[in-house]
Amino acid sequence: MQLPFEQFPALDAIKFCHHVFAQRIPAIDVSHDKAEVLERLDAAHQEIRNAIGVGDWPLFTAEQVHGNEIAVIDSGSRGPVNREFPACDGIVTNQRGIALGIYVADCCAVYIMDPKTPAIGLVHSGRKGTEFGVVTNAIGQMIERFGSDPADMVVQLSPCVRPPHYEVDFAAEIVRQCRALGVQHIDDSRTCTACNLARYYSYRAEKGKTGRMLAVIGLHPTIPN
Repeated sequence: MQLPFEQFPALDAIKFCHHVFAQRIPAIDVSHDKAEVLERLDAAHQEIRNAIGVGDWPLFTAEQVHGNEIAVIDSGSRGPVNREFPACDGIVTNQRGIALGIYVADCCAVYIMDPKTPAIGLVHSGRKGTEFGVVTNAIGQMIERFGSDPADMVVQLSPCVRPPHYEVDFAAEIVRQCRALGVQHIDDSRTCTACNLARYYSYRAEKGKTGRMLAVIGLHPTIPN
């Protein structure tokens, strides 16, 4: 059986960047609360992480509270095991051999890749997070903590809910915010989750009883100079 995931050409072009966007897992009943849904999806998500070569890497996720706080993983904070950072909606790191993860079901997973430093970020940005500037904060943390230059960054927007299924086009606002910071390479999947329930989960279209897609990004342990 083909694993239900997709990858993006802009990130595929960076050979030391591992990434994936897990799609709907059709065989799994997701008509439960979020905690149970994630538990039910865990084995399939692990299989997808295995398929892209990061299955044995520590996985760091965010609590996702629709705010703008960003967790930073540096050499002193990475730890050896999986961890969820509380009260934040994004994670940035320059550490290699670890995976960052974000769960979405209409909100946008925003992948940020700085191939020069190198450093990466992964952000959960829906309507509220976008209004609060969560992606702007993540890019700012990468500039401050890792010396990243927005002009070097590649930003990729995942599938998310869009008009006419949602009254606000927050994906367009994410793109605008990134351009205002000097990011030149921005790729938007331009895909609406609510338009294709065979492939994606949609909190809006399924009235809250749905699963979560998993976005993952990581830097390969060995990066050529």
